[in-house]
Amino acid sequence: MSDLIVHGGKPLTGRLVPSANKNAVLPILCATLLTREPVRLRGVPEITDVRKILEIFRSLGSRVDVDFRAGTLEVQHDATRFDEREHRLPEEMRSSILLVPPLLARFGVARIEDDVKGCSLGMREIDPHVEVMQHFGASVERTDDGLVLRSPRPLGASQHWLDYASVTTTENFVLCAALASGRSVLMNAASEPHVQEFCRFMQQLGARIEGIGTSRLEVTGVERLGGTDFTFAEDFHEIVTFLALGAITGGSVSVRNSAPQQFPLIDRTFAKFGVQVRHEDGWSSAETAGRLKVREPFTRNILQKVEAAPWPYLPVDLLPIFVALGVQAEGSVMFWNKVYDGAMGWTAELSKFGAHAFLSDPHRVITFGGKPLVPASVESPYIIRVAIALLMLAASIPGHSVIRNAAPIRRAHPRFVENLVGLGAEIEWREGD
Repeated sequence: MSDLIVHGGKPLTGRLVPSANKNAVLPILCATLLTREPVRLRGVPEITDVRKILEIFRSLGSRVDVDFRAGTLEVQHDATRFDEREHRLPEEMRSSILLVPPLLARFGVARIEDDVKGCSLGMREIDPHVEVMQHFGASVERTDDGLVLRSPRPLGASQHWLDYASVTTTENFVLCAALASGRSVLMNAASEPHVQEFCRFMQQLGARIEGIGTSRLEVTGVERLGGTDFTFAEDFHEIVTFLALGAITGGSVSVRNSAPQQFPLIDRTFAKFGVQVRHEDGWSSAETAGRLKVREPFTRNILQKVEAAPWPYLPVDLLPIFVALGVQAEGSVMFWNKVYDGAMGWTAELSKFGAHAFLSDPHRVITFGGKPLVPASVESPYIIRVAIALLMLAASIPGHSVIRNAAPIRRAHPRFVENLVGLGAEIEWREGD
């Protein structure tokens, strides 16, 4: 276990450069298996999930040369082999399912472990992924500990309409379609910034993709993919996180941001708590005029609300960040997670800080903010942004707090504590059994 020890009450101030988006890095790593040519990636973060995938690559015989200090990775899969009886995909990591299409395309066989999962965000089924692969011609066999997928012939084109706009399922469709014969079309495709970044990487390899950033993707298969040199963009999750940390502590943090065009709805959501976000010369900053205060709606008989759903809605991954702001801001807000059931149960931990939050149902919670808060020891579930939300509150409250089981932060944010210390925070990791 890894706990965070926080001595809060200090305004965080300064500038920093965010890391790459885990949700772009991991599918792009998996996509490199589709080519035998060398691929160079720049801006690779040193996070646990990246290390797990690189270990899998090494176990398959791939050449891996990584320098985390420089953020560079060179990988080549020309000598890669896969044996379903010998090799297992990374466990307890949702993104390992993205290795399946490249393995099917290269070796005609892949497996999905029963315990493939990510954060504790409610039920996250694998059926949509399996259905996509079946549409491309794969057969499925259940074993004692997972599923084995086989494709004795090259994958063929597919026309598919997703039940819902799933990020990972959209990426799996593109991975299957890139080398499949013919033209494949996906309706109700996810369009998040990291999906767009993944598709741009695929284009650099030579994939033929149309409709990037829309709900309809068209992929025309090619015979082979080549190599490339690709640089990751900044993670918008991390940009929002550090802007919010500056705001909730009464400080002023600026974060490099090369894609402010992705932020209008995020900026308006910040404004609901009295936080004004500015984008100038490639940097974003958040400003507050005194204490955080919830903006009253023009319709006075309803609560201010923050609704999160698939892009272009406010991303659900960011909802805990705004819940933390809602606890500190004077006024009441309803938060609505329209994707995951049970993802709001962690708000019971807020009461340990003295906060008042009411769980209306598995998808909605109401905060009654502006109450006097006290430092506390709290338990984080296995959800990255929840651990950060609890940390945000601890950082805003004078005194000694502990965020237990905060290790999920390391799955997405390299040098997270070091960055906070650089902004003036008093925070450190405490390793346990």
